[in-house]
Amino acid sequence: MDYSRYEKLRALVRGSFSSETLRLVDEALAYADERLAGMTRYDGSPLLEHGAGVACIVISEIGLGRNSTLSSILHDVVRIAHKQQTQEEFLALMSDLRARFGEQVAGITMGLCNISELKLKVANEQAGNFRDLIVSYSEDPRVILIKLADRLEVMRSLDIFPREKWRKKSWESMNLYAQIAHKLGLYGLKSELEDIALKYLEPKDYEHIVAKLEESADERRAFIARFIVPIEERLQKLGIHYHIKSRTKSIFSIWNKMQKQRVPFEGVYDIFAIRIIIDCPLEDEKRLCWTVYSIVTDFYTPNPNRMRDWISIPKSNGYESLHTTVSAEGRWVEVQIRTERMDAVAERGIAAHWRYKGVGQGAATSEQWLSRLRELMEDTPHALAQRFDAKPATGEIFVFTPNGDLRKLPEGATLLDFAFDIHTNLGATCSGGKVNNRAVSIREVLHNGDIVEILTQKNQTPKADWLSVVVTSKARNKIKSFLREEQAKHARMGREELERKLKNWKFPLTMDEAVAYLAKYFKVRTGTEVYGLIATQKVDLASIKEILTRHISGAAEEERRAAAAEVERAKAAAREAAPARSSDALIIDDDISKIQYKLARCCNPIKGDEVFGFVTIGSGITIHRTDCPNARRMRERYPHRVIEARWRSTAEGSFRASIRIVAADMTGMANHITEVISRDLKLNIRSMNFSAASGGCVEGVVSVEVPGAAVVDTLIHSIMRIKGVQRAYRINN
Repeated sequence: MDYSRYEKLRALVRGSFSSETLRLVDEALAYADERLAGMTRYDGSPLLEHGAGVACIVISEIGLGRNSTLSSILHDVVRIAHKQQTQEEFLALMSDLRARFGEQVAGITMGLCNISELKLKVANEQAGNFRDLIVSYSEDPRVILIKLADRLEVMRSLDIFPREKWRKKSWESMNLYAQIAHKLGLYGLKSELEDIALKYLEPKDYEHIVAKLEESADERRAFIARFIVPIEERLQKLGIHYHIKSRTKSIFSIWNKMQKQRVPFEGVYDIFAIRIIIDCPLEDEKRLCWTVYSIVTDFYTPNPNRMRDWISIPKSNGYESLHTTVSAEGRWVEVQIRTERMDAVAERGIAAHWRYKGVGQGAATSEQWLSRLRELMEDTPHALAQRFDAKPATGEIFVFTPNGDLRKLPEGATLLDFAFDIHTNLGATCSGGKVNNRAVSIREVLHNGDIVEILTQKNQTPKADWLSVVVTSKARNKIKSFLREEQAKHARMGREELERKLKNWKFPLTMDEAVAYLAKYFKVRTGTEVYGLIATQKVDLASIKEILTRHISGAAEEERRAAAAEVERAKAAAREAAPARSSDALIIDDDISKIQYKLARCCNPIKGDEVFGFVTIGSGITIHRTDCPNARRMRERYPHRVIEARWRSTAEGSFRASIRIVAADMTGMANHITEVISRDLKLNIRSMNFSAASGGCVEGVVSVEVPGAAVVDTLIHSIMRIKGVQRAYRINN
């Protein structure tokens, strides 16, 4: 590929990171170039130029690291594959991407993909909800920062987009993304997004303010020069190292003030600010900032109502500065006093705060600021903090409660799904509802923007046919759970009733034999179903007595023998139930059978892994994965003992796979993981061990029974979607 097209990015990487990072960036560019071949932007340039542009912003304007840079380059590959590929193809792509660039890059690109698929069509009053919605989807905080860089690159290039997209993207940038940037302390990025958005939303107002600023530029510069003369003289006399910048208020801020205060351009009195930036050690920061404040107020009269002290108590996003507004030559001037470190935080937000604070501390510092950023972002309504379902990419709809709370549901969701999404008890007792004030049944399919109200009845309980009504995994799992509880209760009641009657009747047969015969008689599969028939009075006990009397008398001798055999088979199966057999799972060659072999413990191969056989001295053939840590040594030193091996396509059974998980130390994390494995994927957990790790994390290994390697990819993919999970990957033991 032509790397010269992306030389700006490569130069930034060379200046900021190691040669190994540059190699990975080049690999990512080549990888994306191959998969995005032929795809262009609206002006005909390669689509990859967008990803490269985002990566430049991520490095130079936000200050993120290698994984974020790689994710920026690759995010369009994942986004387009998510839309166009089948689930199997997409999982294969993610597995390949994970192998090449690591778990974090895979997780970040998936988070970016999820946000890209949000449909942002909503009125101004709901903008706050959507801001929180976007934030709540970002399981890794870097996703939000990269998404902001992505949006900034789009806005800088908005001229190449069709005119009909200008207004929508500008509205989103002004009302959603700029507000998130503000929340995270990225003030420069926030102002640029707002200014570009205003240019497209209100072009006449924008041009008017630009012209006015140009007209007054010379006069403003002359005033600033006069204003700072006495301050500079005193600073130099005291030996304080400093530099002074003047900052014109953003075009959007001026426009906003003109709108709110209903004044012309000339009526906005704080068009610009003077920023005095001190270069000093950390321990002298507060003292020198207040010294400079006293110097400024010695020469100019401050407005006591416009004093802002964010040095003693910084803002939650790390912003520190001392602001005062003083009077000079009959006009108000805002003066901002801060240090070089504080200025870096003000420009780059929370990321710069931790990077500046922890130079040389490496990954630990990175984890600290990610943790702090996560705290900032998680200040959102819990109702919106919903993670994505395990299934990739179906459409989504947004519906509202009568109070205006926003809920996300998949396309095709019904009133019953909505009820369970609000609360389990609301779903369990749901009898119908209203959609846009229209009475509907529980089967009503919801649409984007619907206002939904749920009606309940105390005696209502979930029914088995409700499973055909719902589409969300949450509703389905809750209904199944209730039905299982009901079934267990009925089984307990029915068994107790049958045991009591058998004793009274004094029949010469065991409980197991009676139940096995009744199951065959009523054509049901299990004893639990027999007990259910008794508990729900679908079969009366007089009929059961008559049936068992015939059975005992020999009138149904053949059925009796079959029932006894069934009991023995059930007992034998229970005795032999053990970790799944794999004796028939593997063949060495089509014409060789009954060869003694065992699966190697060093790499724990499972069906679907690429494998080979190794002839040992006294243990027959050992089967290893081709990527086993010992594979290279065995192939090089004993090539004559290596034989080809493959899995039988019809192999059945289960294998143990061990997944290492690193996650934030959050309440209920273990429950979330077990729910995904057991409830969502219906897999058996063999063991699970977690312990505290550094950086507010927990780390552990979960061993799960799986039918094959393909399921492991799905399992890891599902675990990575759990909020707070940072890494999940298969290990050998």
